[in-house]
Order: sequence, then C-alpha cells, then structure tokens
Amino acid sequence: MSQIAHFAQIDDNGIVTQVLVVPDQQEHRGEEYLAVDLGLGGTWRQTSYNHRIRKQYAGVGFKYDAAADVFIAPQPFPSWSLDANHDWQAPTPKPEDGLVYFWNEEKLDWEAFVNDAV
Repeated sequence: MSQIAHFAQIDDNGIVTQVLVVPDQQEHRGEEYLAVDLGLGGTWRQTSYNHRIRKQYAGVGFKYDAAADVFIAPQPFPSWSLDANHDWQAPTPKPEDGLVYFWNEEKLDWEAFVNDAV
C-alpha cells in the first residue's frame, strides 16, 4: 500500500489556503515538489494527521506560527485566548461534572446541554 504525506500551503499572512497530498516518494522534498515541480509556488509546510509534527493537522483557515513551527486552529470565539501551548482557552474553565456543555459567547460562560426530547 502506498503511503502519502500532506502539505499545507500558507499565504503571506500565515493562513493555510489549501492542503494537498504528496506521494510518499516525494515526501522528502514535498515543499519543492509542490512549489516548483507542480508549479504551485508559494510556501508549503508538511502537516500530519497523527499530530507528529507541527502540533496538529492543518486545515484551511488555520494559522501557521513560523516562530513556534506549529499550526493553530482558528479562534473559536472572540473571547477565547491562545495559551502558551497554542491551544484556545475559554475565559472560564469548562465544568468537569460529567454533563455536556456548550460555550455561550453572549454570557461568556458554559451552559449545560439539556435534551428535552423523551
């Protein structure tokens, strides 16, 4: 079975614009293969489904932090902030009481999901 590698194209603002598959035999030179051989130009960085490199798998709209060499997911809500580990954190911690919660941006708090269907 043939192996494949994934590479993310990054625009001038550090935003991922597309993610393409590169054949295994080209993985060692994937950035050059995409930019030069296929004539796609631009900046490319390898990304990994199993999070082995660059923190997490890149998707369109993710940001590439070149200094930390990681991909960062889009900010889920305006009130959330990025922590030192490049993860988005809510202003208040999510309760850990076994219930299912969702974030309410208007209230800036977690709300328990209530299923009224019987």
